[in-house]
Amino acid sequence: MLSLAVFAAQSAVFIVPPLLVEIATDLEVSVAVAGQLATATFAAWAVSLICVGPLSDSFGRRPVALVGLTILFASVLASAFAPNIETLLALRMLTGLAGGTLPPTAVGVVSDVISPARRAQAVTAILALNAVVSATTVPLVAVLADLGDWRLPFLVTALLLASGLLTNWIWFPKDSRNRLRGFAFFSRYVSLLSLRFFRVAIVVGTTQRIAFWATLSFFPAHLILTYDVPLGLVAVPLVITAAGQIVGSYSAAYVAKNRYRAALIASTSIVGGVCSFLFFSVHLGLWTAVAVVAVAAAFLSVAIPAMVAASTEYSGESKSTGASLMGLSNQSGGALGAAIAGVLLASLGYAGIGYLCLAVTVACALMTPFFGRQFGESAGRFAGPGPSVPQPERGGD
Repeated sequence: MLSLAVFAAQSAVFIVPPLLVEIATDLEVSVAVAGQLATATFAAWAVSLICVGPLSDSFGRRPVALVGLTILFASVLASAFAPNIETLLALRMLTGLAGGTLPPTAVGVVSDVISPARRAQAVTAILALNAVVSATTVPLVAVLADLGDWRLPFLVTALLLASGLLTNWIWFPKDSRNRLRGFAFFSRYVSLLSLRFFRVAIVVGTTQRIAFWATLSFFPAHLILTYDVPLGLVAVPLVITAAGQIVGSYSAAYVAKNRYRAALIASTSIVGGVCSFLFFSVHLGLWTAVAVVAVAAAFLSVAIPAMVAASTEYSGESKSTGASLMGLSNQSGGALGAAIAGVLLASLGYAGIGYLCLAVTVACALMTPFFGRQFGESAGRFAGPGPSVPQPERGGD
């Protein structure tokens, strides 16, 4: 039931990239302008994440999840009937606001019920649903758009969200704890941001995700326009690339528990950035290009799930708030990646996106030493329930 909700929400978010060319043509805008639909979604998602974590930790997981799914369903259904790019941008912002409620709530639920020893595997499994969506829903979107038009995938996604809303309304567990009396908003963030881990992880995560989302947002359009790939055939590269994301996401559980995890996050980021650079900047054969972008997706998929899993070591009973902070870095990177890549595409072409990916991943790697020695020494030691509002580290910060 929880997997269905997360799967449906992520499907709503990832629906746009394979449709950029179709949307741009139908609404009479450029691909670079249509690409700002992703910017609007990620920016709104980032705003949502600021509020969702403390609300979920304080008032309970169920109401936050159900309200988010309801708004998400309405926004995606309305998107299928958007008459112009302005309306669609507004609806994608609403989609981002609602979609941001699900991942932190899901991490909170998993952390509530899974033992500390297995928490890394459970959290990365939930986050790996992003890649499962890329392997299934995103290719299906391309096929549906080829059979009909870009509006048909929005209608199908709305039906998926309706089923997720219904099943969660019936079976999502009620929280027996009285969270209202323990409500805290700014104090949760202040306490978490007093920890070195969260301060460094937010910067590292945002920087690295610029490359991740710049790559995924524009690689279908790059294949269509550079290699003359028909829209329906784009489903095959999407599946291959998603398989790389799945491998990277599940590998994050190993990275999260490894004492050398800072070095692993740095090295996987650089390898992913180099591969993205080659994909956008060097004219390769079609299937060589697909293989290179799949490797890029795999390595760029490691860092955020690993840091989300590691965040449960530090966040006590504010695990949804901690996940929100990491999600904020993810969505901020998405908004910046799509926006900057769109500007570079308009001015320098696709090679500009390649240079962007290379630069930000090198910067990410250079910042990982700031995690400090304690980040490696605490690997695999997951925090227990802890206080409702975590206290700052003493002596090592």
